[in-house]
Amino acid sequence: MHVPDGFLDAPTSVATGVVAAAGVGLALRGARRELDDRTAPMAGLVATFIFAGQMINFPVGAGTSGHLMGGALAAVLVGPWTAVLCMAVVLLVQGLVMADGGITALGTNITLMGLITAAVGWGVFVLLRRVLPSRISMVAPAAAVAAFVSVPVAALAFTGLFAVGGTAPVDLGAVFVAMVGWHTLIGLGEAVVTGLVVGSVIVTRPDLVHGARPYVHERELEIRTPEVAS
Repeated sequence: MHVPDGFLDAPTSVATGVVAAAGVGLALRGARRELDDRTAPMAGLVATFIFAGQMINFPVGAGTSGHLMGGALAAVLVGPWTAVLCMAVVLLVQGLVMADGGITALGTNITLMGLITAAVGWGVFVLLRRVLPSRISMVAPAAAVAAFVSVPVAALAFTGLFAVGGTAPVDLGAVFVAMVGWHTLIGLGEAVVTGLVVGSVIVTRPDLVHGARPYVHERELEIRTPEVAS
């Protein structure tokens, strides 16, 4: 869903830039409550995984591309605020180094793929966590559903931005069908990847999954002294 330069008009690009800057600013403050000695290294791994996953692109139409997003995956693994920072770093590097998405459209891409996917994904995940049985085995399925929902929602948000400030000579209906249709299919793939990754981490180190921490009861360190025979 990388939006290229000039695909949206200047006022729309500026507006999304302001939203992205505000969102990243809030994430910098919110991430302080999420980052610790476990989450910080995990955030780097998550960003690297998403960067690699987004390398697989295919055209959707009118200059835009489709690929895995990773916002919901990052939110479940490291928390929603840290997820926004991970996505922002990934998109910044892609835009500056790899020309994947435009520089003037960076705010649009961060808003769509960083803020919206992380917020929607985390919101759906928390809702499912409340209604599903309170078991750690439910974390991966909830994350998968959250990932699926987040992708077409982001595509729908893009369609709304195009309706407001699109500059490409493409019919709005065609953009809606292409974006939402393709990204619904992409959402299915993202759900599978998210469920597998979250499930794999839970099997080995559930304490590393931010969304699973309510179910993880850390044992207190017990200090035992050997008994001295009298």
